[in-house]
Amino acid sequence: MNIRYCSAALALGFVTLAAQAQGFRVTSPDLHDSRPIDNKFVFKGFGCTGDNVSPTLRWSNAPPGTKSFALMVHDPDAPTGGAGFWHWIVVDIPATATSLEQGAGTADGAKLPAGARQINTDFGTPGWGGPCPPVGDKPHRYHATLYALKVEKLELPPNATASLAGFVVNANAIGKSTTTGTYGRKK
Repeated sequence: MNIRYCSAALALGFVTLAAQAQGFRVTSPDLHDSRPIDNKFVFKGFGCTGDNVSPTLRWSNAPPGTKSFALMVHDPDAPTGGAGFWHWIVVDIPATATSLEQGAGTADGAKLPAGARQINTDFGTPGWGGPCPPVGDKPHRYHATLYALKVEKLELPPNATASLAGFVVNANAIGKSTTTGTYGRKK
């Protein structure tokens, strides 16, 4: 085998490993494991009195080959018979994007990066639907998972469900990172 070819392949492998070692990471100043989600981000409705503002999310060190991103925010603790509850789904986020700013999750998607689109949440509408667990439940976890994808656009129909979006996102993922916040309502 050609030594130059082997050296180039080896170098590419080291670059890829170095990028992975740095770690694809999503963070949020608004979602923390150590403190409850602020009322600003809580849903307004179903007995909750929040402002329903979507949190800031920032990411870095996307895997090589990333052509777009998708965000899926899920409450695995929701009493839905095991399905959890989807609070925000954004797909087709351009690979050049490195954040979604606070308030970007409006129903019209006007504050999202160009080309990004939202899928209906379990509230039945697109856009951020903040936490609103049942009163008295232990605090629920809200996982905001950002996926690095190998395609620029997902082939999802306009009426795609959150579960279909999740299936297609996972089929095209080359990396993912999660940050988690918690929220509960006392009696």
